[in-house]
Amino acid sequence: MPTPTKTVTTVVSTKGQVILPKSVRDQRRWSPGTRLTVESTPEGVLLKAEPVFTPSRVDAVFGSLVHTGKPKTIEEMDAAIVAEARRRARD
Repeated sequence: MPTPTKTVTTVVSTKGQVILPKSVRDQRRWSPGTRLTVESTPEGVLLKAEPVFTPSRVDAVFGSLVHTGKPKTIEEMDAAIVAEARRRARD
């Protein structure tokens, strides 16, 4: 979780808009177009970035990617994971 920043002040416009300070947007990695959920809490207002993908259940997507050929062994899957981890470590 990002570290807290110092307290800053902003203003609510006549249209109800609030500008989030750049330091907060940068810390949260909220680029233009980021969708936020707004929740009213006893302490104030909570803003959270919406997930990029909608949540789904395994049974809803199981079998959506077709694989032809013989199934991979656990050893083959482990080797592929190690190879990808090494590739990413180089990048």
